[in-house]
Amino acid sequence: MALTDTDRKLLDSCLDGEPCAWEALVDRFIGLVVHVVDHTARAKGVDITVEDREDLAADVFARLVRKDFRALRDFRRKCSLATYLTVIARRVTIRQLHRRIRERSLQFALNGETKTPVTWTVEKRIEDRDQIEAWLESLSGLEADVVRRFHLEGLSYEEISRQLGIPVNSIGPTLSRARLKIRRNNSADSVFQ
Repeated sequence: MALTDTDRKLLDSCLDGEPCAWEALVDRFIGLVVHVVDHTARAKGVDITVEDREDLAADVFARLVRKDFRALRDFRRKCSLATYLTVIARRVTIRQLHRRIRERSLQFALNGETKTPVTWTVEKRIEDRDQIEAWLESLSGLEADVVRRFHLEGLSYEEISRQLGIPVNSIGPTLSRARLKIRRNNSADSVFQ
């Protein structure tokens, strides 16, 4: 989709420093940015609070104004402004989520605790044991093994990696694929929604 005249004028006004132009841009795209933040967090399997959502959206807009609106000045105008902002919002959100997970992991390591750097607590992972066991029937092989160990046994990615002899960075994608299959094959009341 091409850049609309409305968005072109808004972008130019913002880059020219016209009064209230930045506020108008934020008002126009805040809903999109919040949607992208929510969708990206869900896609990464991260539960975020309202405060997290607001912080992440603020990080996106802070990225846009940094270095005299450099991200907006770099926009080549070959697609819609919404598309361009979606890409930026997704990248910023992913970067910030990864940073927060690393910081949380470091904090646990400094405190001498071991905890998997994901938002699924062991309690959450095993609370729906019967439902998960039923859904495991729709999975096979590696996906079933990973889901069983993560959701039913409460193992960390590192423990699953050691037990199954697979790279630790393949655990998340395997869980995501399995959850997608479970959502497709089962009712809307899935704990994986």
